Amino acid sequence: MTPLPSTRRLLATWATLMALTLLSMLSACLDQHDWQALPLWSAALVIAATGFKAQRLLMVYLNLRAATPAWRGTFMGLVLLTLALIGAGVQAARLS
Repeated sequence: MTPLPSTRRLLATWATLMALTLLSMLSACLDQHDWQALPLWSAALVIAATGFKAQRLLMVYLNLRAATPAWRGTFMGLVLLTLALIGAGVQAARLS
């Protein structure tokens, strides 16, 4: 494994992140005239996409692929904790 990500990996990751961002933006614009809460499956899909994007940023752009497992585990644990808190907030908003 090389210490730095290749240009090809950086560009592929960038294209994936941009595609996911555009998909999120377009899905938010589909029904602008009828504002309602997202269905639970849709919110879960957005949270999953966000988790994937965060993982790619950590592994490719912050180059945690080359770090020790402790660093990778710590950062991924923090990402999962953040996503769990966001999911709990979505769920709490739906119950109130």
